[in-house]
Amino acid sequence: MATTATPAAPTRGRKPTAAVTGRDGRASARRRRLGACGVLMTPFFVLLVTVFLIPVGAAVWLSFFSDDQPGLGFGPERTVFAGLRSYSAVLTDPTFLAGLGVVALYCLLYIPLMVIGALGLALLLDSGVVRLRSWAQLGLFLPHAVPGIIAAIIWLYLYTPGLSPVIDVLGKADITVDFLGVHTVLPSIVNIALWSNLGYNMVVFYAALQAVPREVIEASVVDGAGPVRTALQVKTPLVRPSIVMVGMFTLIWALQLFTEPKLLSQQTPMINSRFSPSMYIYDAAFTRNNYGLAAAASVVLLVTTIALSYGVTRWTTRADTSQEPAR
Repeated sequence: MATTATPAAPTRGRKPTAAVTGRDGRASARRRRLGACGVLMTPFFVLLVTVFLIPVGAAVWLSFFSDDQPGLGFGPERTVFAGLRSYSAVLTDPTFLAGLGVVALYCLLYIPLMVIGALGLALLLDSGVVRLRSWAQLGLFLPHAVPGIIAAIIWLYLYTPGLSPVIDVLGKADITVDFLGVHTVLPSIVNIALWSNLGYNMVVFYAALQAVPREVIEASVVDGAGPVRTALQVKTPLVRPSIVMVGMFTLIWALQLFTEPKLLSQQTPMINSRFSPSMYIYDAAFTRNNYGLAAAASVVLLVTTIALSYGVTRWTTRADTSQEPAR
């Protein structure tokens, strides 16, 4: 018995199925999202490359070269490949190592005072104890609006004997204070930095406290927790990410200490031209005209900053992991 095969129906002109349409729609939506993300992220990457990656690459390249004079030093200077000679000079220079020690001590004084002080002010404002809260925030934030160099000049005036009304008042009370002495110059610099940045970080903490669910605070009050216990054991753990962020940015800023000691050095011999790593870099580049040495010191400071930031991040991440309840 013969059988005949039925020809397949032509597919030309057939409408796409719902599955194919759905896949095409999802792919098109994904392409649109990726395109939008690319457009929004382009300015960030342009700035990242322009103001960070290119200068870092130039500093690394420059650190491997040095200007030498041939013969007995009577010929013209020429740029030669120096390898790691500039890095060896930086890492064995006692003035650079002393500057790192000064910055380390500065961080030990400044960072805890900044974080604890800003958090304490934010908790005080959030508790409702302070009246005229908006005016208090504005008054605390205003010093941050003053440029750093202007703030340093103001405090230089207040620290200088014969000009400072503060020193005159203390002198009338038979209290002698040398704000620029060997043991007080670093706390004086810390005071300038606190005055300038405390209000800004307080605003950051206050904004984080406003995001804390009110139900949690009300529950702690119902459980019998007082204002201090609520602030320390309820509110503070809930804003821990903000505390880590402020501590990280404060650390990065503190490692670049330059403006305050540079201006105060005009009035005290306790601050030399290489007081901090940033001042060392400035002195090497613009006083000694040794750009290779300045570039190597800049790279060392950058690596130190990245290493410390990475260490803080790893430590906080490990602490958060250890506090998670076991499932």
